[in-house]
Amino acid sequence: MRIKITSGKVSMEAELNGSDTAKALAGALPVEGKVNTWGDEIYFSVPVDSPPENPVETVEEGDIAYWPRGNAFCIFFGMTPVSSPGEIRPASAVNPLGKLLGDPGEWKKVSDGDDIRLEP
Repeated sequence: MRIKITSGKVSMEAELNGSDTAKALAGALPVEGKVNTWGDEIYFSVPVDSPPENPVETVEEGDIAYWPRGNAFCIFFGMTPVSSPGEIRPASAVNPLGKLLGDPGEWKKVSDGDDIRLEP
């Protein structure tokens, strides 16, 4: 399933995987929130309460994920404050949700506090 992510001047599609967490997110759409940034990561709370599902400690540029500890949707487009060279590391393990279908670097244009929307 594809979703559309929009914040400010950035609008991009993403492909969700077939995980239970991704299905729960898809069932909750549309969702709106306020952007939080942490290095080159955007995250915001979503109305999904999913336990860890195939959690990973590192991700790739362009990955989207669900952070169980914060009930948050995450977009990874570069290094976070806890990343080491050559890796992108979330604050804690995340459930992979899928991939962005565009240039992840576009998300650098989005600022803390901006509105963000996920829709089918």
